[in-house]
Amino acid sequence: MLSLKLPRLFSIDQIPQVFHEQGILFGYRHPQSSATACILSLFQMTNETLNIWTHLLPFWFFVWRFVTALYMTDIKNDSYSWPMLVYMCTSCVYPLVSSCAHTFSSMSKNARHICYFLDYGAVNLFSLGSAIAYSAYTFPDALVCTTFHDYYVALAVLNTTLSTGLSCYSRLHQNSHSTKSLGAWLCIHCTGFLTLQSCGPRGRTEPSTVHLSIDAGTIPVPTTWPWLPNQHWFLEIKKPILCKVIRILAFAYPYIWDSLPIFYRLFLIPGESAQNEASLYHQKHMIMTLLASFLYSAHLPERLAPGRFDYIGHSHQLFHVCVILATHLQMEAILLDKTLRKEWLLATSKPFSFSQIAGAILLCIIFSLGNIIYFSAALYRTPEPELRKKET
Repeated sequence: MLSLKLPRLFSIDQIPQVFHEQGILFGYRHPQSSATACILSLFQMTNETLNIWTHLLPFWFFVWRFVTALYMTDIKNDSYSWPMLVYMCTSCVYPLVSSCAHTFSSMSKNARHICYFLDYGAVNLFSLGSAIAYSAYTFPDALVCTTFHDYYVALAVLNTTLSTGLSCYSRLHQNSHSTKSLGAWLCIHCTGFLTLQSCGPRGRTEPSTVHLSIDAGTIPVPTTWPWLPNQHWFLEIKKPILCKVIRILAFAYPYIWDSLPIFYRLFLIPGESAQNEASLYHQKHMIMTLLASFLYSAHLPERLAPGRFDYIGHSHQLFHVCVILATHLQMEAILLDKTLRKEWLLATSKPFSFSQIAGAILLCIIFSLGNIIYFSAALYRTPEPELRKKET
């Protein structure tokens, strides 16, 4: 009979610091796992298993919603529905990329960072998709076709690009050239957005020794160990709190920008056409997003009881669930606005053209991939020893 051997799991004192998660003590995968071992871990209870499935299963739900919308839409002639289709497509992308990132992040130190670079890019692509849908359907009456409305999506593209760069930077930090590198990066990425409109006109240190506990005891291991290369590069290890703050801010400000029309609509003057049942869904979406942000930043409950929530119930799993619920509520709100405000919006504003939507998405993808390639290349600037044989 054919038997399947699942990969061995490790505790926190058996793996490099770069793989540590606050409050999580057990259930870590081999830090040099093969792709096969990563895939097998989908069917093994590790501290990443539910992180994967809490996004992989909703991915198929959002695909079903997207395919259904495609089937019911005259794509060629119904330009009014294009922003909604783009939004629904991006809502499929980020759960898939997130589940893949959590699946393959244990292949190596570099693979871990690159996986999450891609994850950040996908989240920001979804942010842009949300901005496009908000611009098309949810703007309060008083802001439709204003200068703010005209440049809303263009600035959302800039925000997503800067957000991807900052979130990637929060993982990678080169001591002697960090300021220069960040300055150069900002100069490169703050150009090229003036023509887009939505509606209108190394330093090194000497190797030291750390202690790595492996099974029966503790042994001295040089920091040039293949699992532990160049750890002085990484902001996550040097300054974990600063790292977290930068990353939270990197995601918070695009959300705040995208949500300005919703804030205006809910707390100031919605306008006659925007006074509908969609507002309740917008409120629920906002509450769920705030809860997700709190869970992501607070590391609760595992911070209060380390080791108790390693497999089920830790904050990142709860964060994933809240994010998915927030996306569902957001989608329902946008669909309601799209339907209930169609007549008023078509009479008041001009729908997005294909070139405007494609241009915004293409610029976001190009600049986000540029960020990911730039920071991924930085991982390989210092030659590293040959890695150990991967666990299969």
